[in-house]
Amino acid sequence: MSLLLVRAADRAVTSTDWLVSQHGFSFGDHYDPQDTHHGVLLVHNDELVAPGQGFDTHPHAETEIVTWVLSGSLVHHDSNGNRGVIHPGLAQRMSAGTGLTHSERNDDAENSSEPAHYIQMWVLPDETGHNPSYEQRDISTELAAGGLLPLASGDRRHDSAIRIRNAGATLWVARLATGASATLPSGRFTHLFVTRGAVTTEGLTLATADTLRAADLGGTRVTAVSDAELLIWTMHSALSDLFT
Repeated sequence: MSLLLVRAADRAVTSTDWLVSQHGFSFGDHYDPQDTHHGVLLVHNDELVAPGQGFDTHPHAETEIVTWVLSGSLVHHDSNGNRGVIHPGLAQRMSAGTGLTHSERNDDAENSSEPAHYIQMWVLPDETGHNPSYEQRDISTELAAGGLLPLASGDRRHDSAIRIRNAGATLWVARLATGASATLPSGRFTHLFVTRGAVTTEGLTLATADTLRAADLGGTRVTAVSDAELLIWTMHSALSDLFT
């Protein structure tokens, strides 16, 4: 089984006076032709945005964008008239489809001094030419029960909180108390990211912001060393499959 452990400190970082963005793959000025994606996952950015700051209106097309907020909140606006405040426990996705523009900014409506900390992930759709769309859903109640939940999926077998336009890709979220375990779902490609805490799997210990990329880890157990949250992509397609 092929395993690649990427420690948090080894990721490329983009820093400005209002943004710290740690990249899971090549992004922006950081380009490595050997590190551009895993399965159909193109972007996995761990972002910290200062209060009152953010990304002004910019375009996207033919990309499924999923955002998971860890702390603070973001305000989303797009050219289709969608507006949402994204906070911890809220699943959110934007399907860019044939094209739209949007902005994302730290929600400082109450003059908060808290940065917005979130993970943003981009997946390629398996069909193009659709109209743009937007979806968000609060899953705080489901998360409180612990265990493994399908957060975003295009696979009809999984009743996920939100839907994406890729039938072979599913994003799972797991919240595990210290000592608790979960069984990883199957997939041709697996991408596991620790948003908080620490876990062990396959003889490895992963701390906060560490990543494990692998082939199919279906049936493998992951155990929390401390209270932990995980984001896990399982994907049945390679990037090349979408262009043949």
